[in-house]
Amino acid sequence: MAVVTQVLQSEWTKIKSVRSTVWTLGLAVVVTVALGALISALSKNEFEKLSPREKIQFDPTFISFAGMGLGQLALIVFGVLVVSNEYSTGMIRTSLAAVPQRGIFLFSKLAVAALLAFVVAMVTSFVTFFAGQAMLGAYKAHLGDPGVLRAVLGGGLYMTLITVFSMAVATMLRSPMLSLGILMPFFFLISAILGNVSATKKVGQYLPDQAGQKVMQVVAADDAPYGPWGGFAIMVLWVVAALAGGYVLLKRRDA
Repeated sequence: MAVVTQVLQSEWTKIKSVRSTVWTLGLAVVVTVALGALISALSKNEFEKLSPREKIQFDPTFISFAGMGLGQLALIVFGVLVVSNEYSTGMIRTSLAAVPQRGIFLFSKLAVAALLAFVVAMVTSFVTFFAGQAMLGAYKAHLGDPGVLRAVLGGGLYMTLITVFSMAVATMLRSPMLSLGILMPFFFLISAILGNVSATKKVGQYLPDQAGQKVMQVVAADDAPYGPWGGFAIMVLWVVAALAGGYVLLKRRDA
């Protein structure tokens, strides 16, 4: 137990000593809140122009999270940097020599970074919700409305899982450039294309970001074959699979 505590403390020191990781978390907060508030204000002005069907499907809670798609970019960078910085600097050899139990090493790093991301993500999710609802005025939702608290909590959990998934991918690939070169197109290009093309839409619904975002919706806007927590469970499976792959590769190969 003493070894685990020491490794956790070491990982915390590594994270807080790298300035770029702090900046990426701060950027995630600013972008998510600011863009969500802006889009909420624009949605308020356009509400009367919506068709009757669009007004029924209007989801003020989910609209306030409109900036999360861009905000998660910073969290992806954070997750990749937490892992791959040691590989790019060569410090991974020293770390693994000090902690030869690779399972303890990996999951201590994951635990510290995930906890930090969780705190930031939850604060961001609640601030984003309240800022967005303030911009929506008469069309706003309230935290006590059915499904709203679940959606806000789900927003924080979604951002946390995005971070952990990025860390797992970086553990498998080891290179920051390669990891970002795969994750960025995957979330911002491939997922969007698969989810919006009718021929591949059913496949896109099972990608981690599209499935995970269901937990942030109060009003169902599509015909997905799963509900909010079902989509969240699909995302969890993606994260678990990536973590398993990262652990296996870390254990089998040299630094």
